[in-house]
Amino acid sequence: MNIRLIRNATLVVEFAGKRFLIDPFFAEKESMPPFPNTPNQDQANPLVDLPVAVKDVTDADAVIVTHLHPDHFDEAAMKALPKEIKVFAQNEKDAAIIRDAGFLEVEALQPTTHFKGIDLVKTSGQHGRGEITQLTGEVSGVIFKHPDEQSLYIAGDTVWCTDVQSAIDTHQPEVIIVNGGAAQFLEGGPITMTNEDILATHKAAPGAKVIVVHMESLNHCLLKRDELAEYLKEKKIEGNVLVPDDGELIEL
Repeated sequence: MNIRLIRNATLVVEFAGKRFLIDPFFAEKESMPPFPNTPNQDQANPLVDLPVAVKDVTDADAVIVTHLHPDHFDEAAMKALPKEIKVFAQNEKDAAIIRDAGFLEVEALQPTTHFKGIDLVKTSGQHGRGEITQLTGEVSGVIFKHPDEQSLYIAGDTVWCTDVQSAIDTHQPEVIIVNGGAAQFLEGGPITMTNEDILATHKAAPGAKVIVVHMESLNHCLLKRDELAEYLKEKKIEGNVLVPDDGELIEL
């Protein structure tokens, strides 16, 4: 298994001989406004350039879109991706919107979807806590399983919650990718994982390798990589939790 962080939550995952593009977000630096009602309104999104050319990541066996927020599937991605590429969406509502954008091979993830010998197990999450989830909406993650690979859990845009605990308890993933950054609106708590959420994930799966993405790309992501690295060192878990830079390849 190879995992390459592109930027934010955009990943290229090579798993059991197949190539998956996760949550494609291809906008040019500072081409989008800051998210409304968030800190740092003087910062346009995305904060940084893509580390690679778009054409280098569009060749995939399938695309997985965990939800339709613009930092997970944007207009630039819709324009760049071939319309015949296989796309998996979290539900039929999202699938219909992606079809309306011109994509021809769109499928809603089932509890378990079989794709070219790989099991894709849909998971749920909480994009924040309490009333804020009425704004952030439904989100999903996915677990990849194949006899020749370690199991991989991509949690998606979620905080630590019973959904994540249940996915770990049920499937015992050996590699876990979580969305950090502690994204925040002006009201309500964080809507992606904080230091404490990441620690809770590690404690729930102490034998797993945890990879933290979704950092330093958006105006409302307040947790920085160096702050997280210091926290991991303080907790003596820096060997178990990886914080890749944009463009970095992790081979497992």
